[in-house]
Amino acid sequence: MKKLFILFILVSTSTFGQKKLDKLLNKWNKRNVPYMYVETLALPKTDAILLDAREEKEFKVSHLKNAICVGYDNFKLKETLEKLPEDKNTKIVVYCSLGIRSETVAHKLIEAGYTNVYNLYGGIFEWKNNNYTVVDTLNKPTEKVHAFSKD
Repeated sequence: MKKLFILFILVSTSTFGQKKLDKLLNKWNKRNVPYMYVETLALPKTDAILLDAREEKEFKVSHLKNAICVGYDNFKLKETLEKLPEDKNTKIVVYCSLGIRSETVAHKLIEAGYTNVYNLYGGIFEWKNNNYTVVDTLNKPTEKVHAFSKD
């Protein structure tokens, strides 16, 4: 009975957190970019270019392995396109802290003609909350994740 109660608490907490994230993303996002979920991105067969739409100071604390920092406040489409393959069907996953800033960047790539672009649902926080690895500037695993702040 005790194990069943603990399982219930874990499922309830997870569901509550998911609903809060859904509500937040529904408030701020236009849903003009399809989501990719962290579980899908973590699959070995999921081969994608990763673009980090957070600022460089956030990226330096930690990021997904092999991600390219493209920023948000100073995002430059032309510079980003130069880092991408010419094949417009290349799978690209854009992420930020939660999936709000990344939607804007991902949508700009779609407008530029890329057809296989996704927004990482829940961003780096969801990635880390699911116990997937993030790395620092030395490409070493770290537990640190930069908290987003408008400051």
